[in-house]
Amino acid sequence: MSHPSSLHWLRRRKLKEGIFRVLMAASVLVVIGCLALIMGTIIWKGLPAMNLSMITQTPKGGYYLGREGGILNAIVGSLYLASGATVLAILFSLPVVLYINVYAQKRSRLASLTRFSLDVLWGIPSIVYGAFGFIIMIFFGLRSSLLAGILAVGLLEFPIMSRAADEVIRMVPNELLEASYSLGATRLETALKVVVRQCLPGLLTAVLIAFGRGIGDAASVLFTAGFTDRIPTSLFQPAATLPLAIFFQLGTPFPEVQQRAYASAAILTVLILVISLLARGLGKRYTRHIIK
Repeated sequence: MSHPSSLHWLRRRKLKEGIFRVLMAASVLVVIGCLALIMGTIIWKGLPAMNLSMITQTPKGGYYLGREGGILNAIVGSLYLASGATVLAILFSLPVVLYINVYAQKRSRLASLTRFSLDVLWGIPSIVYGAFGFIIMIFFGLRSSLLAGILAVGLLEFPIMSRAADEVIRMVPNELLEASYSLGATRLETALKVVVRQCLPGLLTAVLIAFGRGIGDAASVLFTAGFTDRIPTSLFQPAATLPLAIFFQLGTPFPEVQQRAYASAAILTVLILVISLLARGLGKRYTRHIIK
């Protein structure tokens, strides 16, 4: 026969489990609901202005007064800027995370200091990166350009990509590294042929997180990339971006232009969604390299 105290303890455990299951389900519903609310709002408000010319034409004369044209310049400019910044961030972040996880000891002071520095850099507001880039531009006598925007956004993406990639690489078991060393592989070969292959889906996710932050940021490019109605053909020409196009269109007193701002927001969201699906597909493709 069960003791009364044991039955009471079991009832309390079941009650706690039920409460936490309800809280977890509610949290999932809140996340899905927020996404659906955002998507529904921008599509509902931007659908009347959505047309083929929005993505196939650059702004014509008087576009921000409600006349003809599109945001092709902002779409191409955003892709140029975010792609260049992401490549730049990869070139700097991958060597850093491989060094602190393969060459340096994972719990060494150098590794801890590097991770702390990356955390601090991650927490710096993007407007500070834009101001820093603007100071560098003034020092070297540069003008607002695609190159300046790439440098500013690259600095913004660097700590995000580095910390995300670092957390993925830290999950690689030490036994896998030791097995590679025992077969005669060097640290560089182990880092590139073992660690990178093992973490490839996670590294793609880290790149996606950084790219999404870069393509959607406005503060860091406000003073560095500038804005233009043309598609840049050189790194030294100013470049328009979708976040700034949305900002400028929402700032006009014309309702039809404000509708175009919501349409632009929908286009930006769809771009990020497509990139997310592409990264997920690539991640599944390369999952075969993972040792489970």
